[in-house]
Amino acid sequence: MNGSAAPPGRHFSFSDLMWRNTGARHEPRDRAGLTSSRLRPKARAMIDLRPVAYVIGLLLTAMGGFMLFPMALDYAAGDPNWRAFFRSAVICAVVGGAMAIASANGLGRTMTLQQIFLLTTGVWIAMPAFGALPLILGAPGLAPIDALFESVSGMTTTGTTVITGLDDLPMGANLWRGILQWLGGLGIVIVAMLFLPVMKVGGMQFFRSEGFDTLGKVLPRALDISSALIQIYVWMTVACAVTYFALGMTGFEAVVHALATVSTGGFSTSDKSFGLFQGGAEYAAVIFMLLGSLPFIRFIQAAQGSLQPLWRDVQVRAYLRWNLYAVAVIVLYEMVTRDMSFDVVLRETMFNVVSTFSGTGFASVDLSAWGPFPFVILILVGLIGGCTSSTGCSVKVFRYLILFEAIRVQIRRLHNPSSVNPMRYEGRSVRQDVVDSVIVFFTLFILTFGLLAVGLGLTGLSFKTAFTAAWTSVANIGPVFGPEVGPTGAVGEFPDSAKWLMMAGMLVGRLELLSVYVLFMARFWRS
Repeated sequence: MNGSAAPPGRHFSFSDLMWRNTGARHEPRDRAGLTSSRLRPKARAMIDLRPVAYVIGLLLTAMGGFMLFPMALDYAAGDPNWRAFFRSAVICAVVGGAMAIASANGLGRTMTLQQIFLLTTGVWIAMPAFGALPLILGAPGLAPIDALFESVSGMTTTGTTVITGLDDLPMGANLWRGILQWLGGLGIVIVAMLFLPVMKVGGMQFFRSEGFDTLGKVLPRALDISSALIQIYVWMTVACAVTYFALGMTGFEAVVHALATVSTGGFSTSDKSFGLFQGGAEYAAVIFMLLGSLPFIRFIQAAQGSLQPLWRDVQVRAYLRWNLYAVAVIVLYEMVTRDMSFDVVLRETMFNVVSTFSGTGFASVDLSAWGPFPFVILILVGLIGGCTSSTGCSVKVFRYLILFEAIRVQIRRLHNPSSVNPMRYEGRSVRQDVVDSVIVFFTLFILTFGLLAVGLGLTGLSFKTAFTAAWTSVANIGPVFGPEVGPTGAVGEFPDSAKWLMMAGMLVGRLELLSVYVLFMARFWRS
């Protein structure tokens, strides 16, 4: 792609957005040395926002429908907080319906890449904004910025909370927090995909804009993928809730924690998080947190009768192996430095390591009491994250595997420059553009993490607090450590500026950086 505008109707590939050294074109120049193309004004077509507004409107209407569940729960319990959910549901339905109706005349054409990326970011801004309404209009009666923070943290499956006194919240409010995380896991992508075929949208393109890897398109159409995913997601959530209930949780606790576990979100119904449910529930949570951070596409293949792709997936084996390594190292350290029984150390370590590795963020003990070495291990595993095509966030195992392979090939080339060392992943050659995208992602991730930590430090937070707040935001993990953090782990006392920065980090991290940063490239908007 050169510097001129693209032909009308052309769909950009992401590689087209990168600057290329294509050489200068020979054009007539005036006496000032300017080319004639620079003298001519460039006509730029306005981007049609109607398809974007239509989908967002439908999703807001659907969100209003989800608000009826906590409303019904509070109404059945005789809690007047149900009115807040009723009002919020009406607002979502009216605003969403009006947006959809007003923009319905924009349907009929395939969406452009600009519209796809705008839709992706727009959904993740509009949905948390309206999802915050019940927390403002009803219990716990948060200030708008705190309610928005809680909603963004929920839908990005980060799990950092500003609320203290979770045990005393109306059941509807805690259920809504769990629903926000469940929608943010896979639900929001799936629900959106149900509307996109109506608009002739390239569904696979939308999956890619979400940073969602379909691993070879195991099903022929995006609608088929979304339908299969939602079935896996729902059944896994039901199985998790039933398991929790069988292990001693109340029905309400089981449902909310299942929503937060399978989505790898981490919101709890108690200030003690998972500390109330020590024992068998921790082992069950480990299993479902691992399942939630494995490729869901592999579960679809398993449901079709093919288990081999799951067992043979390189990133699945690496993810499970790295979890095992982290648990073993911390268990060994804890057995040497602390006087505790092996079974307690193993259970606590396994639960909290998997919780951090998967990005869930549940905690069953005070992790800061483990000491500096386990703390460093937790920071490192949090920066790895789960697998692609899962509810997990952070960098993802796949990118690390590609990075390690690129380093290995480069070392071999330095050792023997004349040798041919093609890059391979799962026995297949890896294209150079894949390697380039991984390197770009790592670079942006490190820069974003560093700049966010500096920005949080400038708000007055201590170094440890700013560092872990940036870590938990960009990697969507949940816990924050430092002197400014409350005893329950809540960050409600943070400055408002720090909350805004953390929300930005959560959104950018959840959308895997490039989907947001591309919107700030002037080249992207040339049509």
